[in-house]
Amino acid sequence: MTTNADQSDKQLLHFVFGGRVKDPTGVEFEDLKALDFVGMYPNYALAERAWRGAAQRTVDDAQMRYFVVHMHRLIEPDSGHDHH
Repeated sequence: MTTNADQSDKQLLHFVFGGRVKDPTGVEFEDLKALDFVGMYPNYALAERAWRGAAQRTVDDAQMRYFVVHMHRLIEPDSGHDHH
């Protein structure tokens, strides 16, 4: 990998979570209170590792799906003090 230190050290938050979906091809969850919040990770590589582990633990359950959310793309630097 040919990234410089600035890029490799930059925190890019990724959130991994999953749950039972109503339809294995969809993203509508059966019960939002039963979601599995795996964790928040500082880069995609660690998030993918966590996602893969969670998905493999539930591989026999077609209705369990796990996702990686690129939080760093959703966070606006100046929005922390705004209350809409």
